[in-house]
Amino acid sequence: MKHTEAFEKICQDARSRVREVTIDEVRERQTNGRDFHLIDVREDHEWDAGHIPGACHLGRGIIERDIEGLVPDYAAEVILYCGGGYRSALAADNLQKMGYQNVISMAGGIRAWREAGLEETVE
Repeated sequence: MKHTEAFEKICQDARSRVREVTIDEVRERQTNGRDFHLIDVREDHEWDAGHIPGACHLGRGIIERDIEGLVPDYAAEVILYCGGGYRSALAADNLQKMGYQNVISMAGGIRAWREAGLEETVE
């Protein structure tokens, strides 16, 4: 998908403040049983079409409102992903502003996950 210059600019700004991990690093955490929250911030229809096993869904439009119910511990590791890594960076930036200390965006999003041929759950 081609994004507008303005959208790209705000995403780059958010990325300057947000840590990112690769899909391999997420898989390693899953394989090793590391305790973390994996949250899909895409729209409902995107989630329904397929998502990463073990993920929870809090769409970008509601994550700031509902995150405390899912992750009350502000020090917990939270990894966000979206379609390509843009919306997750924006959401991670906002969660950090809310006081979450260990929020990470998954670079490449589910697109990179799918391109690597990794497992997916479909509703």
